[in-house]
Amino acid sequence: MSQQALENVFEEWQSNEALAEQMIPLVGQLYRQNNVVATMFGRSLIKRSVIRILKDHRFVRKIEGTELSVEDTFPIVKVMSELNLGPAHVDVGKLAVAFKRQGGGDLEAFLHKELSDIIDGYQPGASTGEPQDVVLYGFGRIGRLLARVLVEKAGGGNLLRLRAIVVRGRGDVAKDLEKRASLLRRDSVHGPFDGTISVDAEARTLTVNGNVVQVIYADSPSEIDYTAYGINNAVVVDNTGIWRDEAGLGQHLECKGAAKALLTAPGKGDIKNIVFGINHDTIGEGDRIVSAASCTTNAIVPVLKVLNDEYGVVTGHVETVHAYTNDQNLIDNYHKGDRRGRSAALNMVLTETGAAKAVAKALPELAGKLTGNAIRVPTPNVSMAILNLTLEKGTDAAALNDYLRRMSIDSAYQKQIDYVDSAEVVSSDFVGNRHAGIVDAKATIANGNHAVVYVWYDNEFGYSCQVIRILQQMSNVQFLKLPRQAS
Repeated sequence: MSQQALENVFEEWQSNEALAEQMIPLVGQLYRQNNVVATMFGRSLIKRSVIRILKDHRFVRKIEGTELSVEDTFPIVKVMSELNLGPAHVDVGKLAVAFKRQGGGDLEAFLHKELSDIIDGYQPGASTGEPQDVVLYGFGRIGRLLARVLVEKAGGGNLLRLRAIVVRGRGDVAKDLEKRASLLRRDSVHGPFDGTISVDAEARTLTVNGNVVQVIYADSPSEIDYTAYGINNAVVVDNTGIWRDEAGLGQHLECKGAAKALLTAPGKGDIKNIVFGINHDTIGEGDRIVSAASCTTNAIVPVLKVLNDEYGVVTGHVETVHAYTNDQNLIDNYHKGDRRGRSAALNMVLTETGAAKAVAKALPELAGKLTGNAIRVPTPNVSMAILNLTLEKGTDAAALNDYLRRMSIDSAYQKQIDYVDSAEVVSSDFVGNRHAGIVDAKATIANGNHAVVYVWYDNEFGYSCQVIRILQQMSNVQFLKLPRQAS
């Protein structure tokens, strides 16, 4: 490559950086003023860095086969900022690809057609709904990640407001609060918190990116009156896993100021186990206690759903290779569960999983068709589910992968199913992925009626994002999505 060619490549990069820098305040303005969330094939552009925005453009080529540059999307965002748009989620990437495929032309006319539902929909001072108070009962790894996501999404019409966290604790409150703040601020797996956290020991609050969060100390729900802290009609998200049935979780509903409870573990009895994207529409006004199922169930159900819809699942086995959890022991010690007492840091531990049976709670059509086991491995986060399936309709790996790729970008399951086609990816590459599961195309095996599909999932962060989506559903926080999906 000549020196001039090298300089041209670098100049193009710098030009794209400059356009991405100009795009950031426009995206922020659309979000804060118009309640418009700009995305790139489902990936939010809100509060993203220049490099992250450029990488998201590169991602489009990998899954859509179309080169997309910030030169294509910046004009779209600029025009959007001038159209007085009403609240919606707008996929800028899909608009740009559609505009290129039609051969370009009059961009304003194109956007007037595609965004007609929300043009001139912004009304200064108008509310998009009543804010929903949220309480995190428990502040372990899932609780802290939920706090991060809730704070990140505060504003922009999201309406969910993290008002309090409930923890057990006695003794030096100031020291305890500093510890809680430090655990939120620093995470060995997910990295540092993107923002600022300050502690007010006297008021017992944490101020997180301007969100004042009350810290409530209690050993049981019966000790708490949320209204004493100005909290009303709250959804209490139980991250402890101590109670999984209606009787136990019902304790939250007896607290003044609490209206509903959401469990971040599989529920027992008649509690609805919800996998967002699959059966979230079954949540009714009368459902005061709901379960978000397990991380593994969330990872496999969307993929199983689309496979069953297209090919029909006759029978199958689900093997999960799961990161160790806090339930296991660091070194050999007593544990009530079989094998889980052995050192999590030194062993692969074969154990049971209820995920295969739990699939039927979200997908009744697969009841009795799946078996499952789990192997806990010495990694702290990111797991894999291996779906070994017998299908009604035969296929091959190329056709199966193409179908799953299309489901990941152009279906109602875009937020649940991600897709990767690289021979070099490993588990750490998926830390922080917001999808319920990620199909590894290079690992897919399909021959006639037999298929093996490998699904990665961030069992902490991806699951937490699914929990937030259920929270939005329970709180009637819903968004118009544009461009509309072709039927």
